[in-house]
Parts: sequence; structure tokens; C-alpha cells
Amino acid sequence: MNSFWVILTGALVASSCGLLGCFLILRRMAMLGDAISHAVLPGIVIAFLWSGSRETLPMLLGAGALGLLTVFLVQLLHQNGVKSDAAIGVTFTALFSIGVILVSQYTQQVDLDLDCVLYGEIAYVPWDTWEWAGMDMGPRAVWGLGGVFLLSLLLISLFYKQFKVCAFDPAMAAAVGIPVVLFHYLLMGLVSLTTVASFESVGAILVVAMLVVPAATAYLLTDKLHVMLIYSVIIGIISSVLGYALATWLDSSIAGAITTVTGLLFLLAFLFSPRYGLVVRAWHRRTMRWDQQTNL
Repeated sequence: MNSFWVILTGALVASSCGLLGCFLILRRMAMLGDAISHAVLPGIVIAFLWSGSRETLPMLLGAGALGLLTVFLVQLLHQNGVKSDAAIGVTFTALFSIGVILVSQYTQQVDLDLDCVLYGEIAYVPWDTWEWAGMDMGPRAVWGLGGVFLLSLLLISLFYKQFKVCAFDPAMAAAVGIPVVLFHYLLMGLVSLTTVASFESVGAILVVAMLVVPAATAYLLTDKLHVMLIYSVIIGIISSVLGYALATWLDSSIAGAITTVTGLLFLLAFLFSPRYGLVVRAWHRRTMRWDQQTNL
């Protein structure tokens, strides 16, 4: 049963990140997800100091607020002449540094250290359960990640058209009356919530891989957004199952194995994607040259 909870947690992390990662990839904002995943650290610490506990809701609110602040600061710097990549680098390193100072100064006596935030430990998920009315409801991480995944799925389903137009052509979205700024901050808010909900399971660093790699793999396999979203979720689930099997076989880090499998799936898509695969394109070029030589 413990294996089931670990695999389910990994699948929820990978699926949630993959779903939102598709829009980050299309908007060429993949590294903004990296920035948010690090910059929310002071929000987590401030939420802990304010609430005095590690309950999920205060952590989500604190991280969500800092995630939105990160997006606001990046846009503010970019609109005032700073290059986009420089604005992201300056903002997330500054906020992450503040978070490191807060952790070292105020949370030395509790289990809120940098290893917990950066690396996480998905193997401990089955033992941290939630009890309601005297009943064991299962791991807290599954409830938290499941809730965030369903929230992202619900909002993307309700506003799919708006998210799609904003991702491909923000100027046209503004011209037809879609509030581009609102949907921009809504997407970044979901990224922030998903990032912090994944902290204890796979850690902040591996969340970055989950935000980018499954979506990038799906991008190589299809040109249709709704198919890309489905592929990214399927890739996340496959990565979780195979990653857990690999970690069990090697007796190694589960989160690291899941990310490794995700990278291998990307490599397969990069080489053998029907339209964009490196090997497939080389084979097509060779076939075309062969046909031209035959016709001469």
C-alpha cells in the first residue's frame, strides 16, 4: 500500500506540473517557473512564523503571495528596460537569498530546513497522514496535491479558450477583450500553488524539472494544445510508475529516479518524434535524396 501512495503522489506532482508547464513552454516562460519555485521560500517561512505550524493552507497562501510578487517584480523590471532573463535572475536570487536568511535565523528548532525545501522526500509520504473525525484519510500530500491538481484542471477546463489565446497571441487576446493580465497572474498563481504543494514530496529543485520536461516532451509529439495537455499528464504518470520501479531496483532516490525517467522519455521524443525527431528527420532527408537520385 505504501508503494501505491508514493506512486500516486509522484503522478500527481508530475501531472500537475506538466499541465501548467505546457502553458509556460508555449509562452516561453519555462525559466519563470524555476524562478517561482525558488522565490516562494520566504513566503513559506513567513507563513510558518505567522501561523506557527506547517499546515498546508498557510504554506500555500504564503508561497502563492510570493509567487505573484515574483511575477510582478519580473514584469516591473522588464517593462523598465531590464532584459527578461536578467529580470528573472535578479528577482529569484534576491528573494531566495532572503528566504535562506529567514530559514537560518528563525527555523533552526523545527523541521523546516533547506534540505526539506530543496530536495523533499517522497518515501515518507505514506506516514504523514490526515485524520478526520477519528478516521485515517490517507497521506496529507495526496490530499494537498490532489486538490491543487483538480483546481488547475477545473480552471483550465473553464477558461481553456482564454488561456489558449493568451499563450499563442496575447495581442489578439487583448484585442478581443480577454483580460490578459488577469489570466497571466491566474496562471502564475497556479504555478506557485503547485510548486509549494510539491515541496515536501520532490523538493523545489525537482519541481523545476517536472514543470519543464513533461511539457517539452509533449510539445515534440503534437501541435495541438489539448493533445499536448493530455500527453503531458500521461508522461507524468508513466514517469512516476517507471521512476519508482527504477528507484526500487537501484535502491536510490525516488524523486531523482522519476526525474531521470522523465528525461529519458524526453530523449526518446527528441530522437524519434514523428515530426520533429532528430532520427526521423534524418531518415526523411536520406529518403528524399535517394528518391531524387533514383529519378535522375
